Amino acid sequence: MRLISYNLRKHRAAGELNALVTTHDPDILCLQECDTTLLPDAIGGLGLVRATTGNRLGLAMYLRSNQYRVERVRTIGLKKSLHDRVLKPANERVLGARLLNIDTGRHVVVASFHAAPLTALNSLRRTQIRAGLNALQELAPGMPVLMVGDYNYPVFKESLGQTVREHGYRLTLSDDRTYTRYRVFRGHYDFATSNGFDISRITTLPQGTSDHRPILITAEAG
Repeated sequence: MRLISYNLRKHRAAGELNALVTTHDPDILCLQECDTTLLPDAIGGLGLVRATTGNRLGLAMYLRSNQYRVERVRTIGLKKSLHDRVLKPANERVLGARLLNIDTGRHVVVASFHAAPLTALNSLRRTQIRAGLNALQELAPGMPVLMVGDYNYPVFKESLGQTVREHGYRLTLSDDRTYTRYRVFRGHYDFATSNGFDISRITTLPQGTSDHRPILITAEAG
């Protein structure tokens, strides 16, 4: 499986998606901060699985329909930060799908995730991550789960890694920083948590018009 995750920075990087898919040939594309009212039905041969509807800026997933069949899709709301309650930027922070690999007959669960912003505490984001992973496991109990996206977690990843390990998951970072706009906030924001996947590498792709760099995950269900 080749999967790209990209935070579009309030949809500003949407014009890059066709070239991104054509160049890197992913099976799945997971988006954050996309204007769901402007999304096309297909991008570079990938078909739209679903986009969230609770807010204009949300999550979306595309996939290669001759490789995977969608069996179930779920959007998940998570515990809200003060920022969420006041400004209401997002009601749904996880978009997950149970997929059947047509060639192998294996089921997997893949999700696009966007954690609460940096104004929230890391403890809240850890709570969101745990809740999101638990909800995704309910889509296909015992099946491999891969949740990718913008975790908004630039520091103290040792604590986050311990949290996800305690729940039977693994945290995997990319080979370079994914957020570079402000020096003080630079770091790995975009990465993956998984269970039942062998992630061979996560490559940070070149900077576009977003303040996040896209990542390319290469993984295989175990």
